[in-house]
Amino acid sequence: MEKGPDLSGLPFVKMHGAGNDFVVIDSRGRGEAVVTAALARALGDRNRGVGFDQLAEIRPAPESEAGVDFSLDFWNTDGSRAGACGNATRCVSDYVMRDLGTETVTLITRRGILRAERLADGRVTVNMGHPQLNWEELPLSHAVDTLHLPLEGDPLAVGMGNPHCVFFVPDAETTDVAARGPLVERNPLFPERTNVEFASLTSPDRLRMRVWERGAGITLACGSGACATAVAAHLRGLTGRHVTLDLDGGVLEIDWREDGVWMAGPVALVFEGRIPQAFLASLT
Repeated sequence: MEKGPDLSGLPFVKMHGAGNDFVVIDSRGRGEAVVTAALARALGDRNRGVGFDQLAEIRPAPESEAGVDFSLDFWNTDGSRAGACGNATRCVSDYVMRDLGTETVTLITRRGILRAERLADGRVTVNMGHPQLNWEELPLSHAVDTLHLPLEGDPLAVGMGNPHCVFFVPDAETTDVAARGPLVERNPLFPERTNVEFASLTSPDRLRMRVWERGAGITLACGSGACATAVAAHLRGLTGRHVTLDLDGGVLEIDWREDGVWMAGPVALVFEGRIPQAFLASLT
């Protein structure tokens, strides 16, 4: 008799927000984090693993932070850590809200304490905090005008818990993101590398944006990148503070308010699964 499927192992869910896809591991009931750089790289392989743009691990809230529902860690496909991930934050917030039976959650990431809400139309919105516009906060390698970086194309630098370099181009559709993105990502001006956005104005307060994410490459959407691009567009006088962005995988709405940059968009649970013990053992 053939043996059935291995139902032991590490449970996970696959989610996406506007095509930006994630593996989510819920470690709230565990004594310690389970994700390592090796596990992130293995799961991130779209041929030999599960595949994702980022991996999000849900952790218990620190005891010192009253009123916080959970904490959240992010990993890239190359095994590096990500300081922020807006669409993953929205997806995980939806997952936890359904688990807790609430319409709002408060969470903590390296970015700080964030608040997420479910809207009446089913979308999830999250306050990603205030943008970082000082060169030291981003960080950059030396003092420069972050609104006019000394790079070809006159980009801006905006931090959203992770660094972003935003280019405004005549037509984002025809921009060679695969060629330009990695060169900017590893420019010496960015000691921790950077995400790279290319955006063009398509109508009042509406942008077409494409993105190269550090540690992941081209993705269908990037939430923190959409926030950074909307901030940059307003600072350049191209838009107001409420901006709609059309990305490769869907539409995100950004609203730069007094209390921070809010991002709203769709979320989807794709499937649930388990990582077999044999797969986990092969990484040690």
